[in-house]
Amino acid sequence: MSTQPKPKRLYQVWKGSNRFFCGGRLIFGPDAASLLLTTLLISGPAITFCYQIIAKICQYEKTKGQDDQRPILGYPILVVTIVILILDLVFLFTTSSRDPGIVPRNARPPEADEAFDMATPSMEWISGRTPHLRLPRTREVLVNDFAVKVKYCDTCLLYRPPRASHCSICNNCVQKFDHHCPWVGQCIGLRNYRFFLLFISTSTFLCIYVFIFSWLNIIGEKKRHNLSIWKSITREILSLVLVVYTFIAVWFVGGLTVFHLYLISTNQTTYENFRYRYDKKDNPYNKGALENFKELFFSKIPPSMNDFRSWVLEDTAEIGSCTPNTGMDITNPKDRNDREMERKTDSNLPIPRMLQSLDYDTIDENLNCKDRHRDDAVDPLALHVIQESTDRGADAVNEWVDKEVIEMVVDERADKESCSNGTSTPIDHVVHVPHI
Repeated sequence: MSTQPKPKRLYQVWKGSNRFFCGGRLIFGPDAASLLLTTLLISGPAITFCYQIIAKICQYEKTKGQDDQRPILGYPILVVTIVILILDLVFLFTTSSRDPGIVPRNARPPEADEAFDMATPSMEWISGRTPHLRLPRTREVLVNDFAVKVKYCDTCLLYRPPRASHCSICNNCVQKFDHHCPWVGQCIGLRNYRFFLLFISTSTFLCIYVFIFSWLNIIGEKKRHNLSIWKSITREILSLVLVVYTFIAVWFVGGLTVFHLYLISTNQTTYENFRYRYDKKDNPYNKGALENFKELFFSKIPPSMNDFRSWVLEDTAEIGSCTPNTGMDITNPKDRNDREMERKTDSNLPIPRMLQSLDYDTIDENLNCKDRHRDDAVDPLALHVIQESTDRGADAVNEWVDKEVIEMVVDERADKESCSNGTSTPIDHVVHVPHI
């Protein structure tokens, strides 16, 4: 008794290297553990700065009657620090836990006819996982009147959309692929690039903010130490540590922020900037700096192409909720023709004329003669008579079948020529009837 395959959620049978949480609602990269390190590097100094502010406020409250000098680090600084820290962590987790724009992979390669309908810039053929498949490695599509090459992905079995690339870490094709960020443990693509930029911008602002007020705190404490900056530094160790830490960190996150602002102004991705060098040729996606920023921050983020909580069969080959460019299995043209013939037969289509007019009674009689030949092998006279009748019947059937096959091929060729406006196409297959 055959058992039905168990239905599962799409994220449970997903072929990528992603990690899912909360029932497929949150999707992380395989190196999501690095997110904890990034959180510690951000929240650690910020919490230390908040602790120092609270200590200064408490100290001032205790000596309010003795010391009229109000500390620079007060409640407003504390509130702003907490707000920036919360925003920074929210942008970090949004970037890391969001679908970056994963392209659903195909269960089968595209049809060969579909691949040849578009322009092919080269005659490099696909091999590897589909050795019988004859598809061009690249094809050209028009983007804003520019010809852009798109490549075939052997892993996802599809032609990647423009600006998409396959991430070897997450094992997915990602729309508008920028890079895989190890600090957030996720690919940066079409659907989370905005939050990534907000994350690094907020981190840069937080570093500058803590650096400035930590340094102002050191300067403000000079009055308590006979205007000596060195004594003030030795007494304010936390401020000194925060100044050094944020000074080093701002070169990384600040430099990254400036670089991505340049990429946005020219409408490039990190991958395109290192790979294609648009400064040496035209960029088909550049709309001007203002329009590029408006496109990033004010355009609607497209929905995910995958519903990771949808139900799929455990043993099904199709695991994508929507799979563009999905085609039939064309690994072997002969096998495909056989399957097409089976579908045509099962769909109650007319039986070919050759098979309709075939004399099945004669074939049955010949088979019966062979059976009698085995039964009466002890009688040499019966063997001689049956053998002669069998040979004559078989020769007649073979001659008739060969004639009918030739006529059918000629008729089919004529029909195809008349339907294709005078352009003849080769016949893919001929049904052969075995000789008796």
